[in-house]
Amino acid sequence: MAVPQRRISKTRKRMRRTHFKLQAAGLITCPNCGAMIKSHRVCPKCGYYDGKVVVLNGKLVKEEPKKAEKKPVAKKPAAKKASKKEEK
Repeated sequence: MAVPQRRISKTRKRMRRTHFKLQAAGLITCPNCGAMIKSHRVCPKCGYYDGKVVVLNGKLVKEEPKKAEKKPVAKKPAAKKASKKEEK
């Protein structure tokens, strides 16, 4: 069985254990309702994410229908400039 050659001091033991700790979860406040939520996730209280409603009454909200796009107007071909030879 392995036996330590020297006694480990309290300071040395505590310095080794400084990284052995719990980390706080990345919590933020919901900008819509003010509840504490994990970042980059939908708020379970109000259903908002990134300023948009994602969950409403327990159901996913589909994307809003896109507005009808205007058809591009065809441009008339530009009139050709007369060359210097034709002007004379």
